[in-house]
Amino acid sequence: MSNGGAKAAVASVGAPQPLDWKFSQVFGERTAGEEVQEVDIISAIEFDGTGDHLATGDRGGRVVLFERTDTRDYAGHWRDLEKMDYPMNRHPEFRYKTEFQSHEPEFDYLKSLEIEEKINKIRWCQSANGALFLLSTNDKTIKFWKVQEKKVKKVCDMNVDSSTAMGNGPIVDSSISTSSKQFIGNGGCIRNDFSFPTGGFPSLRLPVVTSLETNLMARCRRIYAHAHDYHINSISNNSDGETFISADDLRINLWNLEISNQSFNIVDVKPANMEDLTEVITSAEFHPKHCNMLAYSSSKGSIRLIDMRQSALCDTHSKLFEEQDDPGTRSFFTEIIASISDIKFAKDGRHILSRDYMTLKLWDINMDSGPVATFQVHEHLRPKLCDLYENDSIFDKFECCLSGDGLRVATGSYSNLFRVFGCSEGSTEATTLEASKNPTRRQGQTSSRPCRSLGSLSGVVRRVKGADNLGVDANGNTSDFTTKLLHLAWHPTENSIACAASNSLYMYYA
Repeated sequence: MSNGGAKAAVASVGAPQPLDWKFSQVFGERTAGEEVQEVDIISAIEFDGTGDHLATGDRGGRVVLFERTDTRDYAGHWRDLEKMDYPMNRHPEFRYKTEFQSHEPEFDYLKSLEIEEKINKIRWCQSANGALFLLSTNDKTIKFWKVQEKKVKKVCDMNVDSSTAMGNGPIVDSSISTSSKQFIGNGGCIRNDFSFPTGGFPSLRLPVVTSLETNLMARCRRIYAHAHDYHINSISNNSDGETFISADDLRINLWNLEISNQSFNIVDVKPANMEDLTEVITSAEFHPKHCNMLAYSSSKGSIRLIDMRQSALCDTHSKLFEEQDDPGTRSFFTEIIASISDIKFAKDGRHILSRDYMTLKLWDINMDSGPVATFQVHEHLRPKLCDLYENDSIFDKFECCLSGDGLRVATGSYSNLFRVFGCSEGSTEATTLEASKNPTRRQGQTSSRPCRSLGSLSGVVRRVKGADNLGVDANGNTSDFTTKLLHLAWHPTENSIACAASNSLYMYYA
């Protein structure tokens, strides 16, 4: 290969080409003018570790499971295709698997408080023996579910001669006392003077049990309740496969999956006097590889990394990640828009992605001086912050996600739009898509805000294409704040995104 070709190859590795996203599937698509029921609005999305299953939760307390179908076509001769170097241009396809009612509306009589059935978070656990396991939570109660195929069996051929099948039932006189009865193994009882004929009963035939069909059964294995005084905003599985955390506004609790009646409080930010409260916990997640480490974000825009080996109650953090604001730019809205709504660890555990109202930020856990990259999402809305405060849109909590290879990040916005950014060194990828069958691809204008390179810790400045005109079309129309894409998830191994637009689940691939 020539030097020029080698340089081109290196460049292509350093900065991948922008992905060409295509529509894959939609579940629950609305027809024109159809009114959406509040209970049908999707409130949580989560892929499992393999990417073969997808779970959604809604405001009605239901959990719906989907399973991937396109991989099954190749299951039998996968190795043969690999030997032939057969191009595997698979189109990701999912199908409805099952659904179940996870939570019901409740009422706390002590606090005179209604508890919504809305599913706040879903997290998959390790599967075993062909069964799927997952955690789901509403504001107060976490449940551990087992979903497994069960064969429905039916007893048939009950062709038993009643005159000779004395051993099959309680053939006794009502006048005989209990003390004179002798019980046999299959539930019947006989008189003491009864005896089986030699060779048994030739006409006795046992009933036959046959399997008619296979049904998916969801069973609640455990309920983790009464451990949170405030609304649960996060649950996260530990890499040890045995424990998980749940977080509310002021506390983070550690649970064992096998023990539902006790938990350990590992983080408590509640002050002695509630008037001294300055920030609350907004999101928490375990490190994907180190079972002793977890991170949580706050309403002040900071992320704290804690090590559970330091003490039983983690009052102090190992590292603090926050970006200092310019005092000259502070306003009434500064703290509100700085509040972090979601954090996610990259698959390798090296980076943390955070979403606040205006931006996505990527942090290196080895560098707490500031984010290594910042992506503008809502900068065009800065002049409208007063209106957003009046209609409460400024408090919307958008989620974020990373690709399995860590090269891209994604988050949602208004008008059912979502953004995909390239975060590798030198990448200027910034794609805008609309959650519809015909996603509109829009390339943002160059952002005016510089970002440090992900690939270098020396402070090399690069510019990321942002979305300063997001939600403003060619005619100058502004964002539709009534249609917002809050929830989305990236497939763990492929470039496939699932996102929720109201009650509809859209899926895209590249």
